[in-house]
Parts: sequence; structure tokens; C-alpha cells
Amino acid sequence: MQYRRLGRSNLEVSVLCLGTMMFGDQTALDEARAIVDDAQDQGVNYIDTADVYTRGASEAMLGEILRGRRERWVLATKLGNRMSDRPNEGHYSRSWMLRELDASLARLATDHVDILYLHRDFEGMDLEEPICAVGTLIASGRIRYWGVSNFRGWRIAEIVRLCGLLGVPQPVVCQPYYNLLNRMPEVEILPACAHHGIGVTPYSPVARGVLTGKYAPGSQPPAGTRAARGDKRIAETEFREESLQIAQRLQAHVAGRGVSLAQFATAWVLAHRAVSAVIAGPRTLAQWRDYLPAVDFVPDAQDEALVDSLVSPGHPSTPGFNDPAYPLPRRTRG
Repeated sequence: MQYRRLGRSNLEVSVLCLGTMMFGDQTALDEARAIVDDAQDQGVNYIDTADVYTRGASEAMLGEILRGRRERWVLATKLGNRMSDRPNEGHYSRSWMLRELDASLARLATDHVDILYLHRDFEGMDLEEPICAVGTLIASGRIRYWGVSNFRGWRIAEIVRLCGLLGVPQPVVCQPYYNLLNRMPEVEILPACAHHGIGVTPYSPVARGVLTGKYAPGSQPPAGTRAARGDKRIAETEFREESLQIAQRLQAHVAGRGVSLAQFATAWVLAHRAVSAVIAGPRTLAQWRDYLPAVDFVPDAQDEALVDSLVSPGHPSTPGFNDPAYPLPRRTRG
């Protein structure tokens, strides 16, 4: 396993971060335990979850699995998405953040997390209150570091400015949605993080499964897949005919190179100089093991040129690539 510093912090993390979004939902306890055991055997020390993943079930399962070996792991969780329809059980009031972090710690069976992420930004949200709450959590020892996920570049810069004014340590990591079908973070997010010394741990390097090659152009998606379930996010982003064609072209390119398309796509993300680690979010032990060869594969100039010819730097793979979970602000005043 290889390790990198998380931004300018002195924290060292494995370049593969085990994502546990499937735990407690599509991944049962025995399979989840086998995945964590194998990751630990491979030298992985970085693991990621969130309160909203199956409404706390991922955290609870992970807490059980890590019992007795918690200190071997750099443990990250997130808060901010709504946990119920009741008022003040989501977003970033000071009251909710302190209460929900305590709930996460109870589910994770630990007295602290190494990294707490603000899971997403909200249009018009004041940043001072959550930053001050983060400062309180750091001072209390319940979190060691913090980060942001799904924040735009200008908001990351504003957070750094406010941290300086408020005397709160700045975030050490950003978790964007970045892969070779969505290169938009190259325009603002990755440069902002590099400038401010913030590590980057992107999620979904395989573009929600499109960059595994399992979706054939012009065909119905296989039963049980995210696309077959009619997931709105994949339907409005990666699941386009053009993107499926790109995946097929890349799969042909890597044939005979000793790596799968998924491994190539993961290694491509890791090759970015601002990236500290990449999140691999398996459902099964076999899927997890399929990520591992990406650690040793380094894309060459020919690989980079081909990707650039298929998806221009700073651009998505197709026009209209907008994640419905993170819409752009309304254009007009009305």
C-alpha cells in the first residue's frame, strides 16, 4: 500500500480509502467484515462513512466491525443531510451538529472520529455557525480534523477565510465527485484545494459503475444495477449513450495492459497531483479486491492523451451533466 499526506496536515492516509456506503444496506455484516479485514491486511488505514448512509446503519455496522482495532484506522464520517422530516435534524445548526456527532460516535462505538465532513453545501447557508461548531468539536476532542464534501470552489475559499477570522483550524480534506467522466472539479475545486493545502479524496472514481464497462451502449442496463433501478442521479449524469461509448473505448484501450477499466479509472484519479486518496465503495469483497491493482498502475502520456481526447479537461463527458442532488443556484431574482 502507498500512503500520502492529507493536504498540508501531518496525517498520512492510504491512497485507497474504503467507502462503506453499502454497509447495512446492500452489504450484510459478514461480507462487510470480510471487506474491512482484507483492506486492513492490504495496509489500508483510511475508512469513510456518513450518518445518512442507511440512516445510521453503516456507522453502526462499522462500529461493530472496528471494535478492538479502532486506532488502526483513520475514521471519517459526515453530517448535514437530513436524518428525518423533523425540524433541526439536518443541515448545520450548532444544536444539531453537536447532537448528531454524539449520535454518530455512539453508533461507531468510539469517543472520536479522525475526520468530520460537512456532507454538502446548501444555497444561502451561513458558514460562520457550522465553522464555530466545528471549532467546539475539535476543542472537545470529539473530532481531530474536518473536511467538506460536495462544496464548490468559491465556498471552499470562503471557509478558509472565515476559519482564519474565527480562529478555527481550516479543513484538511475535500471530498468531491471527480472522475474521468466528470472533470469539472479541475476548473475551481482542485486548484482551490491545492492553493489552500487541502487534501482531496474524491468519491466514485468509476462514475457510479459506468467506468466498469458493465453497461453496453444501446442495451438495457443489467437487472439490479443502479441504472436499472431508475436512479435519478445516474440518469441525469453518467448514463448517457456518449458516456457509455467512452467507457467502451477505454475498455478496449486497457485490454492487454494488465488492468481492468475500473482499475484504470481509479488510477487516473489518483494520478492528479492534488489528490491524496480515492474512495473505493464496494458492495462485495470481490468488488473491493478489484480496486487494489489500481494502486500500482500509473497512467502514461498516451493514456492521458486518450482521456483528454474523449473528455476535455475541466468538462463533463456530455452537455447537460448536472447532478440533481446539487442543483445550480436559481438564475433569476423571481
